[in-house]
Amino acid sequence: MPKKIIKKILPDHQKIKEQKVLSIFGTLLHDANLWHLNRKSACGAIGIGLFFAFWPVPFQMWLAAALAIPLRVNLPLSVATVWITNPFTMPPIFYGAYLIGNLILGESSAPEFHFELSWDWLMQSASTIGPAFLLGCGVCAVFFGLVGYFGLNILWRISVAKAWQKRQQRYKK
Repeated sequence: MPKKIIKKILPDHQKIKEQKVLSIFGTLLHDANLWHLNRKSACGAIGIGLFFAFWPVPFQMWLAAALAIPLRVNLPLSVATVWITNPFTMPPIFYGAYLIGNLILGESSAPEFHFELSWDWLMQSASTIGPAFLLGCGVCAVFFGLVGYFGLNILWRISVAKAWQKRQQRYKK
């Protein structure tokens, strides 16, 4: 079941290989394991994608691709999973990461927050809210990467077991 759903969502690998942006990876993209969809490659791709989704940096997709290639997990799935953090979901996700960082650091309340689009504000907030935010992002990246990996692994195994049970029931009749 997860394999069928994932295959419907992912684009064709030939179209992805033709992207000029990916030419920096050269012949590494010709490894068949990057395009196959099995339990190991899907679980690893989801784990990598969720891990990099919580990094507050640009080019998260490139980072996910750069790690998916040497680990030989499904490349399109790892890159697509990063989009869990998109312009609409980033504010609540990163605010939650900041709150988690605050909780870990033992800070009772968040400092008063006034957004201002300036370099001075950015430098000042990096010293006040930055440590809690970065710690929270790191903890969330590791936690959700592991939950994604093991969660999909369990879901995949349950799905295969149910398919086997259905198949056995059909043959018993």
